[in-house]
Amino acid sequence: MPFDLGPGTAAFLAVSLLGAAYVRGYSGFGFSAIFIASAALVTNPLPLIPVVFACEIAMTALQARGIRGHIDWRRVFAMLGGAAIALPFSVSFILSVGSDTARLAVSLIVLIMSLILLTGWTLQRRIAAPGHIGVGVVSGVCNSAGVGGLPVAAFMTAQPMAAATFRATMIVYLTGLDSITLPFLWHGGLVTLDTLNGLAIAFPILGLGIWLGSRRFNATSPDGFRRFAIILLLALATLGLIRALV
Repeated sequence: MPFDLGPGTAAFLAVSLLGAAYVRGYSGFGFSAIFIASAALVTNPLPLIPVVFACEIAMTALQARGIRGHIDWRRVFAMLGGAAIALPFSVSFILSVGSDTARLAVSLIVLIMSLILLTGWTLQRRIAAPGHIGVGVVSGVCNSAGVGGLPVAAFMTAQPMAAATFRATMIVYLTGLDSITLPFLWHGGLVTLDTLNGLAIAFPILGLGIWLGSRRFNATSPDGFRRFAIILLLALATLGLIRALV
């Protein structure tokens, strides 16, 4: 078993992986935050972060056909440009101080943003490229702790955007973000043979979760999707706070 996991721990992680993949299939984000927070309850989650990122990339291959026509490429490229600026520094920082401090800060920011969004507030104008680059910088800093998608999801939820565009853009952005992050994690010694073995074991579970979540998305309304996204952000931020504090 990869990472010397016992049978009970492996079973718990498999169930957590299925739930996280379902949420990703439905909303386009939340997979990394859910799985890493769950894994932290039973093991050290840091070696699992490269597996999570590889899973994000694999899931995009499973979803590519259904999202192709809905991607906002301008947003994606602007945010990835910002993330690329931050990542060389943020990975080194996380490896030196640990991921809990970063997760605590991210969770506080996302929690406050989610509570504001819950009141119904939205940005009335499309944000220009510099704003998306800035969000990408924040996301790059956060992604070395495995939660780079949360600030982006909060930022995009505040903007007037079709649910299909939100979901597709989040999926493609997170794929690009994790693809940029993985070489830095490899350089830091976190990508090993166990990473590949973990991905191979996870792939069938990912496929089932993505299929179930995508079916749920196709049956939802735009208002229902936005409400789910905000509640998910609140839940993830709260879970991150509890984990970091406890």
